[in-house]
Amino acid sequence: EANDYEVVHTILLPDDRKMLADEGIAELIVTTGGTGFSPRDCMPEATKDIIEREVPGIPEAMRAYSMTITPRAMLSRAAGIRKGTLIVNLPGSPKAVRESLEYIIPALEHGLQILTGEATNCARK
Repeated sequence: EANDYEVVHTILLPDDRKMLADEGIAELIVTTGGTGFSPRDCMPEATKDIIEREVPGIPEAMRAYSMTITPRAMLSRAAGIRKGTLIVNLPGSPKAVRESLEYIIPALEHGLQILTGEATNCARK
């Protein structure tokens, strides 16, 4: 909300690949948790099951930035596009969520403008 995004829906889902689905309610879906190595961590796979295009740059950027804070960041994974929705999988730790989101949110605005056809020729600095 501090970056002019509106939270339109919040839902807590179990670690179940079949539960992630789009309903066309948002241009951005942000998930937290389920991105690690435990057998129950399946959010990247659930995301890959439904996306039409992968967006490798977002998780790469989050990992690169997060690795300046902790080498454990290399263990986190995924982002993609389904229809008009960008889905970004964040780590489960509240601290890592905050750090990752603060790092990527400036670029998300332009990416979402491109995705929704609202982009202008002006680049934001």
